[in-house]
Amino acid sequence: MVALDTVWGWFVPYLPVVVIVVLTIVIAWLVHAVLGRLMRPSTPQMAGTARRLGVVVVVLIGGTLALQALGVDPTVLLLVIGLLGVTILVALREPLSNYGAKYFSDVYTPFKVGDTIQVQGVSGKVIEINAMTTILLSDSDQLISVPNVAMIRDVVVNTSPQAWKEVVVPVSIGSAVDLPAFESELLKSLGKLRTRLDPRFPPVLTTKSRTPQSTDLVLTLMLRRPEDRDAITVEANKRLAELLDRMRGVRRSA
Repeated sequence: MVALDTVWGWFVPYLPVVVIVVLTIVIAWLVHAVLGRLMRPSTPQMAGTARRLGVVVVVLIGGTLALQALGVDPTVLLLVIGLLGVTILVALREPLSNYGAKYFSDVYTPFKVGDTIQVQGVSGKVIEINAMTTILLSDSDQLISVPNVAMIRDVVVNTSPQAWKEVVVPVSIGSAVDLPAFESELLKSLGKLRTRLDPRFPPVLTTKSRTPQSTDLVLTLMLRRPEDRDAITVEANKRLAELLDRMRGVRRSA
């Protein structure tokens, strides 16, 4: 009994360190998994690098807290973390800018694969939009790679005929939502907008990508008048949010 008390008395001062180490391992695993999911649209090399960097940052922070719990001055380790953070930001400045621009261009820039655009003095048909660049095919059959950040910084001209008519609204639904029922209810709820839409082109909901956790969809609407673009976009997003909330509520009650 005395031996157990002695061991316990020796272990108690180190208990916070053990807790910190365990939490660090759990958080590092969660960061690895979350970054892997968020970076899925990017290249495997970039996704792997992001996951490793995320784990390193978590481990360094956990190590700093563990040293503090042991009563050791963590100043040097904090300096290393700061320098590592600055180095990462400098090294990944361009990739992160392009990756972020890809998100904003998906939501706010009115062009898609198949459109013909002009940007930075070049023009061509959009054949691919990846995490880093937008690929154009010129009239002379040349491939032109334009950094995604240029789509935010520079003027982009969509020269496709009647491109102004099209409004594209991205939406993501969880695996718990019944996709056929969601599509049916959404198209039904958009019926009140038909007076402001081109009657020749009914709303279309298409699947962009699908994973076991979620499905990314694209709602395409064709306008009757260009001045209705903002109002239609706001109304469509409102109806999407209301429908998703309603269907999630139905799912929970079931």
